[in-house]
Amino acid sequence: MQRTPPHLLTLTLLTALSALTLNMILPSLPAMSRELGARESVVALTVSGYMMVSALFQLTLGPVSDRLGRRPVMLAALGLYVLASLGCMLAPDIGTLLACRVLQGAIIAGSVVSSAAIRDQYSVRDSAGKLGAIASAMAVAPMLGPMLGGYLDGAFGWRAAFALYTAMGAALLVVVWLDMGETRQPGRPPPRLRDGAALLASGRYRAHVLCAAFSVGAFFVFVTGVPYVATAVWGMPPAQVGLGVGSITGGFMLGAAITARLAPRHGIAPLIIAGRLLSLLALAVALALFAAGLSHPLALFGLTVFVGLGNGLTISNANVGAMAVRPDLAGTAAGLGGALSIALGAVLSGMTALAVERSATPGRLLLLMLGCVLLSLVAALAARRLDRRA
Repeated sequence: MQRTPPHLLTLTLLTALSALTLNMILPSLPAMSRELGARESVVALTVSGYMMVSALFQLTLGPVSDRLGRRPVMLAALGLYVLASLGCMLAPDIGTLLACRVLQGAIIAGSVVSSAAIRDQYSVRDSAGKLGAIASAMAVAPMLGPMLGGYLDGAFGWRAAFALYTAMGAALLVVVWLDMGETRQPGRPPPRLRDGAALLASGRYRAHVLCAAFSVGAFFVFVTGVPYVATAVWGMPPAQVGLGVGSITGGFMLGAAITARLAPRHGIAPLIIAGRLLSLLALAVALALFAAGLSHPLALFGLTVFVGLGNGLTISNANVGAMAVRPDLAGTAAGLGGALSIALGAVLSGMTALAVERSATPGRLLLLMLGCVLLSLVAALAARRLDRRA
């Protein structure tokens, strides 16, 4: 049991829970504020604080899994997650809620350890295919999370979401105990601090990580800015805005499914470049349409689907490329890359909010997304050149 590799379904569920934990409570923020007597800005820390601590967990849990192994790190993270979720459910005040909420960030190990476990077992091409399959399946979580959270809040109150987190975490703890054997190869020397520094010094690693981070950044720009733009320009109600936001996620699911099928046969570089060029073309067409005076929601959402499709072709492959630089440091590589993506996403979200606050136009939003895509394309071309040299 302790040496049997985990099933792909187990790794998918772990990754999905890390995504679901971020956004399922979003509809409940007003209710938390009312019941606990806290300002909205303080309650909002349950989201922003969670993201910041998740980035810190990624920085530490990846290297720790390279030292101690994937199985013990995942079991410890799930144990902490269950206790933190239970603490959130029973929290009598906002301070207790925030303290337990940030500890829930340990579940980010589900994403980091799953990526490292895949890389432990498969070649670069096969790893990209497996991660594409995981990404395609788990993309459903951020789409369904807010809807499920809204239902639970309306039917049982905001604490019901944390009760569900507790139950899911406990169930996955049992699954991991029974199914997730150790995948890190025995006999490898434990990583040292200078190994992580050497990884960061690698141009190949930085190029792949920046490609993935700016690809994710385009998504952060979109989901931050599009509610303001859609409301200000077209007067769209929240339900329609939510469907529009789902367009980019739907495109991502399709792109990740294509990655799962094609990466094992064609390798990662062609798919990364194709994804970047597809996103660039879609945004260029959208900008041309709005510049010509065609202002319609379909001109925005219909083309951002292809940005999501391009991300699905890019992100898993770029992440595998980053882990391939030092296979013995797969956990460290995954953790550092994930932390950078979250940090960059937070910065880009703030910049987008400031930009659309001044002028909430589709053109401005598309230009910000185009900047991210161009930077990701430059990084992708650099990664391909450096991979060929290596």
